[in-house]
Amino acid sequence: MHTKPAAFQRLRSGTGFEVGSLLQVFASLLWLPQAGLLAYALQRLMDGAGIAAVYLPAVLIFILGLVRAVCDAAGVRRIFKTARAELSLMREQVAASLAARSPLDAARPASGLAASVMAEQAEAVIPYLTRYRPARLRTMIVPLAILMVVTPLSWIAALVLLIAAPLIPMFMALVGWRAKAASEAQMVEMGGMNAFLLDRLRGLATLRTLGAIEATALRLHASAQALRMRTMAVLRIAFMSSAVLELFAALGVAMVAVYIGFHLLGQLEYGAWGTRLTLGQGVFILLLSPAFFEPLRELSAVWHDRAAGDAALEALDNLTADGLLLPDAGTTSNEAVAATVHAAPTVTIRQLSFAYQGSHASVFDCLDLQIAAGERVAVMAASGGGKSSLLALIAGLLPLPQGSIAIDGVLLSAHSAAGLRKRMAWIGQKPHIFAGSVHANVALRRDGVSATDVAAALKFAELEGVAQARPGIALGEGGAGLSGGEAVRLALARAAADPHADLLLVDEPTAHLDQATALQVSDALLQLAQGKTMIVATHDPVLAARMDRVILLQAEEQA
Repeated sequence: MHTKPAAFQRLRSGTGFEVGSLLQVFASLLWLPQAGLLAYALQRLMDGAGIAAVYLPAVLIFILGLVRAVCDAAGVRRIFKTARAELSLMREQVAASLAARSPLDAARPASGLAASVMAEQAEAVIPYLTRYRPARLRTMIVPLAILMVVTPLSWIAALVLLIAAPLIPMFMALVGWRAKAASEAQMVEMGGMNAFLLDRLRGLATLRTLGAIEATALRLHASAQALRMRTMAVLRIAFMSSAVLELFAALGVAMVAVYIGFHLLGQLEYGAWGTRLTLGQGVFILLLSPAFFEPLRELSAVWHDRAAGDAALEALDNLTADGLLLPDAGTTSNEAVAATVHAAPTVTIRQLSFAYQGSHASVFDCLDLQIAAGERVAVMAASGGGKSSLLALIAGLLPLPQGSIAIDGVLLSAHSAAGLRKRMAWIGQKPHIFAGSVHANVALRRDGVSATDVAAALKFAELEGVAQARPGIALGEGGAGLSGGEAVRLALARAAADPHADLLLVDEPTAHLDQATALQVSDALLQLAQGKTMIVATHDPVLAARMDRVILLQAEEQA
């Protein structure tokens, strides 16, 4: 069973977050002694103590201010560093989860959507962790501490604060539901637009050929406008909630100020436990009243960060949803499989049964197959008959639900798949060309592949005369500038440059090629297969006739 990344599971219990948040809470609580010192100094002045009575409180206030600034800065720094580390770890976990999914998984997220979520939308997690979570902790502690200090001085002032305070979180909860829904809709719109844009950029040549550039531009414009509306909806909710909550906080402070003023003027004699408040006590309560609402106001200001952060976490979480995993997903060890073996391997398949997720029809049902060492085999079937699926199962790109596959006597399993793949070379009908040089696309960072090997492989694939296929030439993502036949020959060069590949898995190598190019590719394949085992999935009867044996999957017999 596929589990969620560890970063998501421990997100709410990180030590760095707790320590940093507590430092910020401590910094906020230091305002209580600072306000007390200010009120004490003012009371001493009113009592006629003179300016000398202000010196010591001023020094202490200054020292507390320095401590407060240091604690707040240290807390912010610690939280930010922890949040950045957590986000990096989450991105690594998501990337590993995507890499563990089979390339044949139809439910894999679009690359544009995945890139948008991991690069752009994931950044919304940082404000959520660095601003919202510390503000939430301050909201739980600081107002309670102020109430405990104000209540012994004036129960009316404490009652006013206590009545005004719940209005803010109540309104925040009501606004929060809409803010979260608006943020989720905005991120879905952003991811969809990025996926659409990347898909159209990849097919730009086709769009130009079909004259669909204008229609694509109009659709992209419509997507951009929809994203603008979603973004404005999020900002509208954020500004509205902040304005209303500022009003509640201002009213609460004003009510306390009115009471203190009338009480000091003698108009209201009650509310102070049967005594009269002094000027210092009244000033102290007035200084603490804005601080009582400050955490609540700050929480309301960052409430949209919570909505955006939750939506970003959910988007990241969706990328790690259960899917079709590679057989070796989650394993870190490999069985000892020699990577330098040059003898052609045997391939043994026993009682192989396979069906795609969500499909009730089986692709294979108890398939038995034996391919001898050095044998060249063509696998033929109708479209959808399982040719490509068989190659994918042999390559360990699909999970093996029932039956067994052995390469030279080594069973394909979660622990042996990575080692066995070192003996394989995959040549598909539409090879993927990465953004980079031709040399990098042929060498693929494999150990032991030198510049001389790449040059020899390009010569073997008859690409040395192609201007766009020189080792130093940079290719765009998808192989822009190469024809379909040249891309297949580049895949042949990849296989030829691999010193360890002795099992060739070839999927429809001559599909969509003209007759001359198909013959050229077939000749290169047969030459490359000398001393190796080769399995070719094809519809081409000419290529199949040149193989040692033909396997008809739909008839479940060998010819």
